[in-house]
Amino acid sequence: MSAGAPARPREVAILGAGAMGSALATPFRDAGWGVRLWGTWLDDHLLAACRAGEPHPRTGVPLAPGTRLFTAADLDAALDGAELVVLAVASGGVEEVARRAAPAMAGTRAVLLTSKGFAPDAAGRIRLLPEAVRAAAAERGVTPPPVIAVGGPCKANEVAAGRPTAAVFAAADRALAAEVAKSVATPGYRAESSADEVGVEVCAPMKNVYAIALGVADGRSERDGTPWHDLKAAVFAKAVGELVLLTELVGGRADTAVGLAGVGDLEVTGLSGRNKVYGTRIGRGETARAALAAMQGAEQTVEGVPAAALAARLVDQRAPDAWPRLPLLRAVRAILADEHDPVELLVEAALPQH
Repeated sequence: MSAGAPARPREVAILGAGAMGSALATPFRDAGWGVRLWGTWLDDHLLAACRAGEPHPRTGVPLAPGTRLFTAADLDAALDGAELVVLAVASGGVEEVARRAAPAMAGTRAVLLTSKGFAPDAAGRIRLLPEAVRAAAAERGVTPPPVIAVGGPCKANEVAAGRPTAAVFAAADRALAAEVAKSVATPGYRAESSADEVGVEVCAPMKNVYAIALGVADGRSERDGTPWHDLKAAVFAKAVGELVLLTELVGGRADTAVGLAGVGDLEVTGLSGRNKVYGTRIGRGETARAALAAMQGAEQTVEGVPAAALAARLVDQRAPDAWPRLPLLRAVRAILADEHDPVELLVEAALPQH
């Protein structure tokens, strides 16, 4: 490079061209990074819309200028020379994408994991997603780079639009998490660092589960034309208590559950988002099964549905004696099974016993 020539930008490969993957191109580009956005075998139509200059179909916001696009067949090219990798696929695809990407991402500095869910292993044991990523890499004989769990109240459309957003970057090496957070910070997108990877990874899927319950209260308000805010507030408080309990049961910290990763993300997800919308449809009178089918038909993934089932298995496996202290999780499971009137289930779970 000749004297005075501009330095090449640092490169990040974002794996997953859905809502959050495409949204994160905005802060990375604003922070001076070169961004490669790779789409899975399910993302071709999303990439086509971005190539045509249209707003991203999932966020309604145009892709950050200068973002380079890669199709599923070009995974190695997308990863070649990248310093960071962002894994932003739906939770069900995390292991497969990590397995395919493992050899090429082995030399990167860190993997930022934005996916939200749990992952059973071959024996049925429920794992957190960072463990699943590490196991997928090990299957390929690869030592993966450090995983940084990304959580907090981050709605993809707002991140894409550059609106003020507070995230959490958590890793066993907190100094690394802090350094990476600083490298992507912009006036609008900022992340605090944490060493509590476990806590962030428990809160990320569980707030989706509890957002379904919050949506049910909103749906009943819409159906009746009268407010059910008191019930929603009681559900919110119960959800926070259960987030704390579950986080501690798995080895995380309570302050993570009452911070951005837990309460913060629960608040924003209970205001909007697919899990809240799903609960709202149930509260308006649709069966859980019919509401889910309609949303899946519109390509709207409701991560809280599989997360609720996997969370129940996690409790069964690690702390079955905790079930009496998890009435709201039990209620959501019953709501998803269409077992009883959803509002009555929430009343019994969230209100003090009489």
